[in-house]
Amino acid sequence: MMRKLWNDGWQFVKLPLGSAYEDMKRADMTPVTLPHDWLIAQTDDLYESGDGWYRKTLQNADLDDCVLLDFDGVYMDADVLLNGEVIRTHRYGYTPFYAELTGKLKAGENEIAVHIRHQSPNSRWYSGAGIYRDVFLVTLPAYHMVLDGFQVNTERWGNGWRLLAEAELCGGGEEMPRAALKTLAGDVIKEESMEPSAGGARLNWELDGIEPWSVEHPALYKLCMTLGRQTEEITVGFRETVFTPDRGFFLNGRHVKLHGVCLHHDLGALGAAFYRDAARRQLRVMREMGVNAIRTSHNPPARELLELCDEMGFLVMDELYDMWELPKTEFDNARFFPITYPEDVASWVRRDRCHPSVILWSIGNEIYDMQASERGQYWTKTLMDEVRRHDTRHAPVTFA
Repeated sequence: MMRKLWNDGWQFVKLPLGSAYEDMKRADMTPVTLPHDWLIAQTDDLYESGDGWYRKTLQNADLDDCVLLDFDGVYMDADVLLNGEVIRTHRYGYTPFYAELTGKLKAGENEIAVHIRHQSPNSRWYSGAGIYRDVFLVTLPAYHMVLDGFQVNTERWGNGWRLLAEAELCGGGEEMPRAALKTLAGDVIKEESMEPSAGGARLNWELDGIEPWSVEHPALYKLCMTLGRQTEEITVGFRETVFTPDRGFFLNGRHVKLHGVCLHHDLGALGAAFYRDAARRQLRVMREMGVNAIRTSHNPPARELLELCDEMGFLVMDELYDMWELPKTEFDNARFFPITYPEDVASWVRRDRCHPSVILWSIGNEIYDMQASERGQYWTKTLMDEVRRHDTRHAPVTFA
């Protein structure tokens, strides 16, 4: 398995709304490096409507393997084209998605293009526009572990901890992955083959000598799972969370007061393009203010933000939407919500459900539907059911 950061070597051009692939082919394009927010440089019009086109060449892909592109965030209403043909459409600008290239590539050179339709107004804040988070090129063997098919949960067990993990398998093989829990220094704590389960593999380990994950001491481990040529590493923090109606939140049996802030996805003057060092500085300043909890207002964050929260000991309310069926602005995600919500929930929860920092799933913020009619109750139940389809124990569901 090969997972390659694919941020270099792109070209970009901005065209009027309604442009076509042929218009992009005729246009003069500018080299860019991802992540890229094309709006932030336009200080006289940070909310301009327009089409953004990105293009890159994929050379000599292995036609015998599974090949896909992993997009962590594209804002918004995007098509991915392979050699001029649309192979993937993704509407919501904040959830990750995969573009499957397997069986569609030709020998030699292939052209990847991304077409983004940005219409304003679409948010109550600065959204940015473009491929503003990382892109990875992933190559997998035919029989493999599904990239977003992992679940990791922990619970206290006597004086130790229990680790429960699952991996979805695809491709029809019989071999089970081999798992190893390691310290960050690489020392192996336990290693053995996983057991077969419905649709995949699982483990249930009872462990002693584990340092728990907490706000003050966010101890982390690595769970490495290997199947043939594929190895995946999941960051593990051993923690147990409990919410009570009368006494509040408990982390590992200890009462913790949440001193939280709402954090939008942009990085101020840097725009919406995500930069790990800038986000780390942002979190460091908040920690100095006394903050220990983050609400990702009002959408799923970059994958790397949650990695930083795992590492730095922040508790996270991971939020999905600012609107459902009823819009707040003319061109916001309400246009797509009734059709795309199952995909949005799945990609959001399946990407984030292993992070020890995530303690709550928030399905919405100040949603008009909740006050307008009984449809709000319908959508609340529907979205809660969708979350629980993909996570039954890592974090409870709430609403902001």
